[in-house]
Amino acid sequence: MLHCPGKQAWPQVVGHSGEDAAAKMERENHNVRAIVILEGSPATKDLRCDRVRVWINRNGVVIKPPHVG
Repeated sequence: MLHCPGKQAWPQVVGHSGEDAAAKMERENHNVRAIVILEGSPATKDLRCDRVRVWINRNGVVIKPPHVG
């Protein structure tokens, strides 16, 4: 388990625009870069304190609660 500084999870953005969610995360935790990714896209399995993946559907809507890692 990672012990990273700042806010760790944003479950409240599920159902919102991926771009809006990413901007919110970067405002609330300056240590992370939010990356918007289409569901089904490949992604590495490494864990990082400076990254939040924002999984979206084809409509650009967040489908899973984003968290640091």
